[in-house]
Amino acid sequence: MSRTLILVKPDGVQRQLVGDVLGRFERKGLKIAALKLVQLQTAVVEEHYAHLNDKPFFGELVSFMTQSPVVAAILEGDSAVEVGRQVIGATNPLEATMGSIRGDLAISAGENIVHGSDSDENAEIEIKRFFSELG
Repeated sequence: MSRTLILVKPDGVQRQLVGDVLGRFERKGLKIAALKLVQLQTAVVEEHYAHLNDKPFFGELVSFMTQSPVVAAILEGDSAVEVGRQVIGATNPLEATMGSIRGDLAISAGENIVHGSDSDENAEIEIKRFFSELG
């Protein structure tokens, strides 16, 4: 049993896709272990995306992620990170396969509906960042 963090980004929340997005993970066998709607603070987003802080789009990314609430979820299951990444699809929706969240629903690489942890190690770090109340 492993865990992953999923964020339904502001575009997914604004477009009322939360149920569809989370349902795709559930249908693939992952279980929702924790769920919350949260307005992200700038410092949290900057920490979360620190690996991109030298990119020209970093400021836009921070503004986008703080413009409205996101839905944060901890999902559990066998190979949760790998399964989550498969369900999400490639970052660029033009490269994402049909049937994936981004292939079916995303508008652009910048507005791509969802974030998912990319490794078991990062999943645990991200879960602590977004669910610090769980200890």
